[in-house]
Amino acid sequence: MKLALVQYSPAWENPEENIHKLNSMLEQQLGEEEIIIFPEMTLTGFTMQSRKFAEDWDGIATKYFINIAKKHKKHVFAGIIEREDNKIYNSLYHIDNNGIITARYRKIHPFSYSKEDEFYSAGKEIITTKINQTKIGLTICYDLRFPELYRKYAKDGAEIIINIADWPVQRIEHYKVLLRANAITNQCYMIGVNRVGDDPYYSYPGWSAVFNPMGEKVILVSKEEKLISVDISLDKVKQTRDKLPFLKDIKLI
Repeated sequence: MKLALVQYSPAWENPEENIHKLNSMLEQQLGEEEIIIFPEMTLTGFTMQSRKFAEDWDGIATKYFINIAKKHKKHVFAGIIEREDNKIYNSLYHIDNNGIITARYRKIHPFSYSKEDEFYSAGKEIITTKINQTKIGLTICYDLRFPELYRKYAKDGAEIIINIADWPVQRIEHYKVLLRANAITNQCYMIGVNRVGDDPYYSYPGWSAVFNPMGEKVILVSKEEKLISVDISLDKVKQTRDKLPFLKDIKLI
């Protein structure tokens, strides 16, 4: 399975400019990858202007990523600020290679340290999606600090877990360690896609990464604004879980 991790510097709260920027990156750098993964709140950066940018099913971000999936015939995972009824969510959508919204995960752990919980409602469900027969768990940024969420995905049979992020430089070592730890403890591929650049509050160093089920680095890229292409072997998940059946020994007390 070949992935494209989009590590880029979004223009602050400017979806139109970011659409132009991403189109240019994809036209120049996208190849034979099957899956494109974008960072958290892809078209705005980590904004607390949730009411301004929240959208329904026919919003600018949703339409854009559907069009990307259709045009390039790729599966797309993207961060969208989503409105439903009177609630707003920091969400991760999976749009399949026909442009159909296949899954929608709402961030379970809004980042209270920067008051995200005051502007976004918390999701309440773990969400897995599938590409062919491969089961994929979905998470967003701060979720990474809560291992019980990742354990649920592992017990549900996820072979890949994705985390899209706007994770700042001050705590970036935590990000790298937590990605690797979740790969090891859940014997799955752990994929993290983080942004680069600056917003009015934070700097972001990238370090988008893939770790395999043994916790070995497949790829780890800092600072560069680029589309990162990486190939993973899903046989590695089954081989690891068969050889080292640690997940079967879990006793949830």
